[in-house]
Amino acid sequence: MHDHFQILRPERQTNAVVFASPHSGRAYPAAFLAQTILNAQMIRSSEDAYVDQLFGDATRYGSPILNAVYPRAYIDLNRAADELDPALIMDAPRTPHNPRVASGLGVIPRVVSGGRLIYSGKIPLEQAQARIAQAWLPYHAALKLLLDETHRCFGQAILIDCHSMPHEAIEMHMRHGQRRADIVLGDRHGAAARGEVSDMIEAAFQSAGFKVARNAPFAGAYIAQSYGRPFARRDVVQIEIDRSLYMDEARIIPLAEFASVQRRISKAIGQITEWGRDQISVAAE
Repeated sequence: MHDHFQILRPERQTNAVVFASPHSGRAYPAAFLAQTILNAQMIRSSEDAYVDQLFGDATRYGSPILNAVYPRAYIDLNRAADELDPALIMDAPRTPHNPRVASGLGVIPRVVSGGRLIYSGKIPLEQAQARIAQAWLPYHAALKLLLDETHRCFGQAILIDCHSMPHEAIEMHMRHGQRRADIVLGDRHGAAARGEVSDMIEAAFQSAGFKVARNAPFAGAYIAQSYGRPFARRDVVQIEIDRSLYMDEARIIPLAEFASVQRRISKAIGQITEWGRDQISVAAE
């Protein structure tokens, strides 16, 4: 394990699929905990808790998985490094209006879920830049390397960007009588992944018993936007899984159902990686 991220690799990578969990980090620096006005429980509310464990079987199927070490409340790896929030960061350069930054969800978040403030005031620009250098740059260098290696070996790279969503986020976007999705796939409406890749991933989760929706309410953010190049056979699909399926959201502890949800995700991983392997043999023929 690197200090700033964790890569779990199979003995040998056998397919073109890479998994990553940018929001499941839970190493809260002591200085940060001393600085926040939130308690130890509340600061964790925007964490994609246990997502790294849910997808941990990736290595069994011949795929690497990259996990964040630092938590999302400290630094958001699914934002651009220049998405600095002037309402939080002193002397932050003014940039064009950005709805994510305006809502407090820049690369250094101002709020956790529910819009609760993390700090009582502003933080220095140097502190924000130090976090980006310490956590953001190493994670993205590792991700780029994994995808470049995979593309070089297999002629394509498929990134599964693994996240979880609060149950209320799904409830709020439901139309009357609509079936609630367990999983939302985001491929930026086809801009981040080939249709056949998104179709295959959707089918894999459906066959594992999940109800799947696409691009609403989450279509994919910075990682899907930056790394998704479907025309170059570099596909990114963001996966958001309803937290209430596997954990008590208020207490941030796994439910009794955790192991069965993990098994179902593992089944989907098996199908996705098998497709990633079959593609290689087709290309080789």
